[in-house]
This record gives sequence, structure tokens and C-alpha cells, in this order.
Amino acid sequence: MAATTTTAQGASEGGRMTLVEHLRELRNRVFKGSLAILAAMVLGWVFYDFLFTILVEPYKNGVADLSDRQLTARLVQGSITGPFVLQMKIALIAGLVLASPVWLYQMWAFVMPGLHKNERKWTLIFAAVAGPLFMAGVALGYFVLPKGIGMLLSFTQETDVANFIEVQTYLSFTLRMLIAFGVAFEIPLFVILLNLAGVVSAQQLAHARRWIILLAFVFAAVATPSGDPFSMLALAIPMTLLFMLSELVAHLVDRRRARRGGYANLGDDEASTLEFPDDPDLDRPSSLPGSD
Repeated sequence: MAATTTTAQGASEGGRMTLVEHLRELRNRVFKGSLAILAAMVLGWVFYDFLFTILVEPYKNGVADLSDRQLTARLVQGSITGPFVLQMKIALIAGLVLASPVWLYQMWAFVMPGLHKNERKWTLIFAAVAGPLFMAGVALGYFVLPKGIGMLLSFTQETDVANFIEVQTYLSFTLRMLIAFGVAFEIPLFVILLNLAGVVSAQQLAHARRWIILLAFVFAAVATPSGDPFSMLALAIPMTLLFMLSELVAHLVDRRRARRGGYANLGDDEASTLEFPDDPDLDRPSSLPGSD
């Protein structure tokens, strides 16, 4: 940890990291993120019964919505090793979700060319906002999941057909749905961070607004495995609103950046144009490159 801090401080003071230092930095951050996931995975293993009940609840609610029909639907295990693999998978997913603030912070801290003081603060903001946003998306996906399950199960024939679904299949469906909602809620945050880094301007976002909204609906249609309009709109509308909010934040950042003026618009690694005063006592080069 001390070596990582020293390396970061050295880079923040204007020094450039070597390839070996970059690899060492990557190794340290991957190790910290993996350690956090492993610790959270142990918690997921301990509270497996509780987590399993939570994951199965949307299925029960979806089936309950079809109580007026003569429908036989049940979750089943299809192999001897199935229960063990299922518990491992749920524990791993729980570890990824619970440790998301840690590994998202480690990822951004490595990718961000922000080893400067004014950039490191955005890393802290990213770590503080990314985790809650991801969990908010997961919570919304969990809320709309019973509607999607109920709609899909409603196509099952009422007579001579029983819908027995393997728990592994149901779990994969559920996790894809929840992760899609969680990742979708992170996209506006990355837009803001790209604007803060100077990669994307608010004007560019405004020009591309229609296309981005269209892509949000396309992403929602593809990312929601249930395929029902309710789930798609439940994902696309919050994504659109979050993008609008990120565009507003980008406008505020660009206005603040424009008010600085002068050399304040120059980055820490950007050179300014120098002008020589008309003073004969100062040494002035006889010729400048490109002056001929």
C-alpha cells in the first residue's frame, strides 16, 4: 500500500510512471478489489438462505399474479451438483454487488489520468456515487421482475402442460435482468466523468441527445431478457432522465470552466503560448523553429 501511495504521489507531482510501475499499480488495485469481493463473497455464503429467498420471491409473486389460472409452475434442481454450484454462484454475485464501491473505485483510480490533485477528488466522488447508483438500478430491476416473469409464464398452456424451471436457468435470467438495470444506472455517471475529464462537452451531448435517447430505448429492449414493454420502459425512462441530469451537470461544469478564462483553461500538462517583451536586456533567441 505504501508503494502504491508513493507511486501515485510521484505521478501527481509531474513524474511519469514507467511500464513496471503501471503494472505494479494495476496488480495492487486488482488485489484490493479481489480481496474486497472475496470478503463479501464469504458473507454471501453465510447468508445464502436469506439471499436465495430474496431471489426466488419475484418468481413467487409472478406465479401468484396468475392464481386465477390453472397453471402448474415450479422451480426444480436438475443435477446432484446443482445445489452446490447454485450456492457458489449466489455467493459470488453477492460479493460483486456488495463490494462494488471498492472495486469500482479501484478501477476508476487506475484508469483516471487523475493523479493530479484536482482530479483525485473526482475519484472519491465516483466511489461515493457509483455503488449507490448500481444498487438503485438493481432495486428497480427487482421491483419490475415479477411483472416480466408473470407475463412470460402466462403463455404456458393451462391443460396438459406443467412449467418446471431449473433453478440455474431462473437464476441466470434474474441476474441478467438485475445486472442490466444496475449497469444502465452507471452510464450517466460515466458521461459526467468524461465531461469532467474534458473528453466530452455539454454541447456535444446536446447535439447527440436524440440519438442517445434512442440508444437508451434500444439498450433497454435488448438488456431486459423478459422482453415485455413494462420492463423495457421501466429501464429506458430512468436511463433517459439520468442522462438529462448528466447533461445538465455537464453544462454547469462547462460554464464554470469557461468563467475561469486565461491560463486557467490550460491543463496541468498543457503548454501556454509565450510572448517575448520588447526589452533589449533580455536574451531572445535569434530564430525560432518554424519562423522561416
